[in-house]
Amino acid sequence: MAHKISQSSVDIAVRCAYECEHCADSCLGSMPECARLCIDCAQICWNSAAYMSRGSRFIPQIVKSCIEICEACAKECEKHESEHCQKCAQACRVAAEEYRKIVSVAGVA
Repeated sequence: MAHKISQSSVDIAVRCAYECEHCADSCLGSMPECARLCIDCAQICWNSAAYMSRGSRFIPQIVKSCIEICEACAKECEKHESEHCQKCAQACRVAAEEYRKIVSVAGVA
């Protein structure tokens, strides 16, 4: 069974991936834990955008993982004062909230 996902959900996932990629690049060398979390988050958000774009039946399972990773990335980035970390944290929080809505609508525990 395929899931219908709005374009705004895909856009939120892509925005999060973009901010995480930028943050990871900026943190390489100086803040390795932040960079690693951002790379992980970017990858899962790029993947979730792809799953959502094609209406995959596995969207609920994918976005459940995204929530945990986005929250971990946001928590790490919020520790740092740099603008790129703050933007990344905000994008991660927005994405996690969007993913929660998708899981809620899908009825996946």
